[in-house]
Amino acid sequence: MLKLTFYGGAQEVTGACYLLETQKTRVLVDCGLFQCPRICEKKNREDFPFDPASIDALVVSHGHIDHVGRIPKLVRQGFRGRIYSTHPTKAFADLMLRDSLGIFKKEAHEEGEDALYEQKDIDAAVIQWEGKEYGEEFQVGDIKIHLKNAGHILGSAVAILELAGGERIAFTGDLGNSPAPLLGAFDYAEGVTYMIIESAYGNRVHEDVERRKEKLERVVEDVCVAGGTLMIPAFSLERTQELLYEFNELAEHGRIPRVPIFLDSPLAIKATKIYREYSAYFSKEAQALIKEGDDLFRFPGLQLTERTEESKGINEVPGPKIIIAGAGMMQGGRILHHAKRYLSDSKSALLFIGYQAAGSLGRRILNGAPDVQIHGEIIQVRATIKAIGGYSAHADSDMLYDYVAHTVESVQKVFAVQGEPEASLYLAQRIRDNLGVQAAAPKYGESFTLGL
Repeated sequence: MLKLTFYGGAQEVTGACYLLETQKTRVLVDCGLFQCPRICEKKNREDFPFDPASIDALVVSHGHIDHVGRIPKLVRQGFRGRIYSTHPTKAFADLMLRDSLGIFKKEAHEEGEDALYEQKDIDAAVIQWEGKEYGEEFQVGDIKIHLKNAGHILGSAVAILELAGGERIAFTGDLGNSPAPLLGAFDYAEGVTYMIIESAYGNRVHEDVERRKEKLERVVEDVCVAGGTLMIPAFSLERTQELLYEFNELAEHGRIPRVPIFLDSPLAIKATKIYREYSAYFSKEAQALIKEGDDLFRFPGLQLTERTEESKGINEVPGPKIIIAGAGMMQGGRILHHAKRYLSDSKSALLFIGYQAAGSLGRRILNGAPDVQIHGEIIQVRATIKAIGGYSAHADSDMLYDYVAHTVESVQKVFAVQGEPEASLYLAQRIRDNLGVQAAAPKYGESFTLGL
């Protein structure tokens, strides 16, 4: 028996959670948070549709909260197996889970509910967590497992699970927009029988990656000429560090005016420290720059505003200026305070460099909303709204298709996950029509018996 069940990330971007069962072993891949309005809050609180105590091991693809956010809850409800990931993923998950705890407690208090998990549950999860290097093989019951570079964020991994019968199953997690400046190119999954592949951009193709730095340069120049404020909502992991890497080069080569650039995100500042600690995971080009003495995340004009008082002080600095702040989809974080202040300013600009999920404030602004509500106040949108797709940390439709095509000689079935329905269904159809490979976009709770 070989059974695969989708308990998240099924025709939705978030909540990644996949259960693979053999006759002897039960392995869970990812255990992420569902992220959307109130309906997802309720979904996160529901009991797991399986017994956590029956799971032998959990394999984690990377440290984003939609892939790790329910791990402490899993432990709280009885999971006692080992947790496996790369070393950076363990560090990021620890950071993200502890950062999220305060938010969960605040929301739970406002709703008169218990928090999703407690500090002790995070501590227990960390004790059960074991870091692995790329390519390092480990065994869970009758399943051999190793991790390959997914090129999405530092330490992100494609998990390859090899069964006693010779079947090889690849869980891509999130695949990167390859090659990424900091991380280089992702690794392909070789000779796999089944593939579970992300599809966030399953129906879209990114703009030219080579031009993104030029576009960033132009946006900065336009705002500087106008004397306004450039706001960039950015995810704390990878997008922020990649942006700093780009600004470092632009600033050091005099390609942008010398203006204050504020990194206004305590979480991103802490995450950047982890990037420094695990620089051995960087691309060869990035490592070469470090050896030459270049500090990739420090350059003229950059100011880190970790404390609240420092963040408030940004308002006292006259334009032109640049503010990089979380959260990436503008669903919370310090970016909301800046948007509230500058979104109605026609001299200013708001630049999106990452995916904006349906229903998020970022998606509404990107879609042209004339006004939005922030902290209970209606704000007119008069600032220039820009988006640079080349900075996405996700592979686009062509890259995903190529990833599957690379293993077309062996793969028997592909499951498109972690995308909105139209994206997952489109990618599955494209794979079926052009590669002649069975492909599906599973629904939540749907199970498949593999090998039949």
